[in-house]
Amino acid sequence: MGVETEFGVHYSHPGSRPLTPEEVARYLFRPVVEWGRSSNVFVTNGSRLYLDVGSHPEYATAECSTLDELVAVDKAGERVMQELIDEATGHMRADGFTGTIYLYKNNADSAGNSYGSHENYLLNRRTEFRRLSEALIPFLISRQLVSGAGKAIGTRSGAGDGGLHGADGTAGGTPGTPEPHFAFSQRADHVMEGISSATTRSRPIINTRDEPHADAAEYRRLHVIVGDSNMSETTQLVRFGATDLLLRMIEAGTPLGDHQLANPIRAIRQVSHDLTGTAQLELRNGGHRSALQLQRHYLEQATAFVRDHGPHHDRVPAVLDLWERTLDAVESGDYSRIDTEIDWAIKHRFLSRYAAKNSLDWDAPRIAQLDLSYHDITPQRGLFSLLQSRGAAARFLDDAAIEDAVDNPPPSTRATLRGRFIRAARDAGQTYSVDWTHLKLNDRPLQAISIKDPFQTESDRLDALIGHLRHAAGEESDPSSVHPV
Repeated sequence: MGVETEFGVHYSHPGSRPLTPEEVARYLFRPVVEWGRSSNVFVTNGSRLYLDVGSHPEYATAECSTLDELVAVDKAGERVMQELIDEATGHMRADGFTGTIYLYKNNADSAGNSYGSHENYLLNRRTEFRRLSEALIPFLISRQLVSGAGKAIGTRSGAGDGGLHGADGTAGGTPGTPEPHFAFSQRADHVMEGISSATTRSRPIINTRDEPHADAAEYRRLHVIVGDSNMSETTQLVRFGATDLLLRMIEAGTPLGDHQLANPIRAIRQVSHDLTGTAQLELRNGGHRSALQLQRHYLEQATAFVRDHGPHHDRVPAVLDLWERTLDAVESGDYSRIDTEIDWAIKHRFLSRYAAKNSLDWDAPRIAQLDLSYHDITPQRGLFSLLQSRGAAARFLDDAAIEDAVDNPPPSTRATLRGRFIRAARDAGQTYSVDWTHLKLNDRPLQAISIKDPFQTESDRLDALIGHLRHAAGEESDPSSVHPV
């Protein structure tokens, strides 16, 4: 599993000359280019850091095989980005720019642009894609009840002197001007198709690009475009955990019923804007189901699957429990049992109380500012971070696990080999090239190492190469003493 996060960029510059998004991006990535000779690099925790289309930062986690690894490495990405902000701010001050850089882990800006949080799942090649997509799309459309980031609708989502920059395509949304209210998802109004090979011009729910970064005879990659970026660890737990369970059922051939939707794009918007979860979605077979009914069905199937086959990891009970409690909360309208665990409910509780205390309507500019602030990754400033520090947002990891993931790759996948190689090459002052499957010293192209097995964690060839690098640097050749940082 892995997740790619595209961050929104905003530069506030009261009383000083503005900087374009491209200029801000250059400041952010100056240290990356200095040591990596590129704005598209892999870092020592095995993850990829780069500037995507539109000069906005993106962080793609290393390959992970457990939920703990995935959430830790994803949260580590926020800290990596914060380090870039801190360094860029110093360079800007030296150049006479006194503004402030904001990075937002959200999915839409005030201009109607959207940027994504893309999930990747490794699947068995034998899984038939048509069956996969037919079963998965209704699940993903209704999943926002459980994993949406929440959004105050009918308000400006920008702040200060301009909107965010970081769109993955053209502006989009629901036609007409909606009445101010709260929605489950930020991303839903910007999705254009159910399935497509594109990610920018059409924004599908599922991307069909078959690029497994592994042995293509054995694996394929599922690329999910539709998810919201999550701040909450526990929301991520149920988002990735529930999807993982559904994919395991699909691979196992478990019948999930015919719930294909007549109009997936209309349905995803209906679900997002209906906090009761009861809006009836038209099925292709002429029937109707609500998002709650769909999610209850998938939860029941997953519970039965786990009962019959056993949990495949120790977080499964927690995933099923939070999944069920969230559906119960939506059905009852009482969010108190999940409003420290699910992003949209955490945000809804805070904004509701703030609006009531200050006699504000949902379309008040201050509500829009707080909505955006929830996704500010700077710990001393971001609303979610403040709520978490006060115990108003639950966790299942600790700071030590996330700090470790900033420098160290997941130990259960080939990312650990990538991290070791990058660290050793940088320590030896050697230029190198890395992608998801290859490791190469630029002055020794014939010694390139190919790692097509995502679960490979040991390599005699890599041990020998690291030993050679250490020997050439005048150190004792002891590959076991080289640890990723």
